[in-house]
Amino acid sequence: MTTDEIYMQRCLQLARNGRANARPNPMVGAVIVADNRIIGEGYHVRCGQGHAEVNAFAAVRPEDEALLTQSTIYVSLEPCSHYGKTPPCADLIIKKGVRRVVVGCIDDFAEVQGRGIKKLRDAGIEVTVGVLEAECRALNRRFFTFHRQHRPYIILKWAQTANGFIDDHGHALAISSPFTQMLAHKLRAEEDAILVGRITDEREHPQLTVRHWHGDNPHRLVLDHQHPLNMESLYHHNIQSLIVEGGAKTLQSFLNQGLWDELRVETNLSLTVSDGTRAPQLPSNLKVLSHQQYDNNVITRYLHTS
Repeated sequence: MTTDEIYMQRCLQLARNGRANARPNPMVGAVIVADNRIIGEGYHVRCGQGHAEVNAFAAVRPEDEALLTQSTIYVSLEPCSHYGKTPPCADLIIKKGVRRVVVGCIDDFAEVQGRGIKKLRDAGIEVTVGVLEAECRALNRRFFTFHRQHRPYIILKWAQTANGFIDDHGHALAISSPFTQMLAHKLRAEEDAILVGRITDEREHPQLTVRHWHGDNPHRLVLDHQHPLNMESLYHHNIQSLIVEGGAKTLQSFLNQGLWDELRVETNLSLTVSDGTRAPQLPSNLKVLSHQQYDNNVITRYLHTS
């Protein structure tokens, strides 16, 4: 890895610490380097509070303040240039006299979109853009999908037997292990809303809570003819991510419309049934994001590639 990539990797490590509380803002990390030494670093901890750059500058010790005019600040996402709940970070960087700025990726948000980079360059600061860009964009794929497509990032999720059924002759079936169930609840704590179809809701009465993990319960949505899914409404309610845990019919309807960004498929390798509801068929336009085995259960995550 290059020197820039090493420090940008550190930005990404820091940014992930904001996963629980930064939303609906993106996760961002910042590192200030002078004389090949990190003199300050920070991340966006909570929405409405200081951005990553603010926290990184605040972490610089008084005896290192004089080094800022020789320093490079690495930021995983383009510094903001507008007044929101906090002042523009681009203005702060200019005020601190930083020599160089390295940006992971440009911010898709309408109030930014390259304006922060332009402001820095207009101030005479050297700016490098696109270091570990794919990784930086992947970290905030929910945020980017929401602002680019005006809808939530959609995760379709199901559990299936080794021979591809999601129930046993139409009856609910315990496919997940206690550990993978905990992971499913962790996922719920990380997303904004969760949806099931009417039949699943009436047949299984799922709680759709995070009772086996810590965090806030996602907004609970039930899809039926009287309550069709309205992406525009979800967008205006600032719901950036949606888990779909419905039955086969609900899941297949999302797949047929191409209305998904990620699949999370859990397979119990030791469990088979003679008949039941077939799991949805995987589409062709996907790539494997991760593949992890926990005893007899395998969780594979796929990304939409088109």
